[in-house]
Amino acid sequence: MATPTSPGSFFDQLFERAGKLLQPPGWVVEEAQRRLVLALNHVLQQEPEAQARLKRQTGRVVEAHWRVFSVRLQATPAGLLDLGPITQNPDLTVTVADESPFSLLQSAVRGEKPTIRIVGDVQLASEVQWLVDHVRWDMEEDLARIFGDAPAHAVASAARRMASALRGFVGRGGPAPAAEPPGGPGTPGQAGG
Repeated sequence: MATPTSPGSFFDQLFERAGKLLQPPGWVVEEAQRRLVLALNHVLQQEPEAQARLKRQTGRVVEAHWRVFSVRLQATPAGLLDLGPITQNPDLTVTVADESPFSLLQSAVRGEKPTIRIVGDVQLASEVQWLVDHVRWDMEEDLARIFGDAPAHAVASAARRMASALRGFVGRGGPAPAAEPPGGPGTPGQAGG
């Protein structure tokens, strides 16, 4: 008889099996990394202070790891990012310590940062930390460029409400207990019969 597994354990096992079966070719990995760089640069271009900080780190390479995934990012003279060269040793290595995708998802929904290990240059690490703490994607502004202000505001508001509800759900550990119906036991002013 099989022992029951938690949803997190099931999800982690599924992720592990899929990772073993679905090894993408190198060109797919490189294309995904290039898309990541484009997305990060889009966000950085909205933050002049972030670009100024990255300009001071021109040529420095940060390597990020999680499980079998890794990416090297290099600061450019424009204060943006590019894929870092494989031939250069990274100035900073950041590794996400928690390997469980389910656990990371739960932490993200609660608004918590994952546990990470950092090795390398302290000044570069402090700049990366500043970027993580201060740079945010303005989804509403990007949507407004495409759809207009009112629809963008509506979509962004709905996304914020969904995120808030999801954080509340995860914080409670499951669905809320059923509310007692009006007029139930303990309701003042009701005569028992």
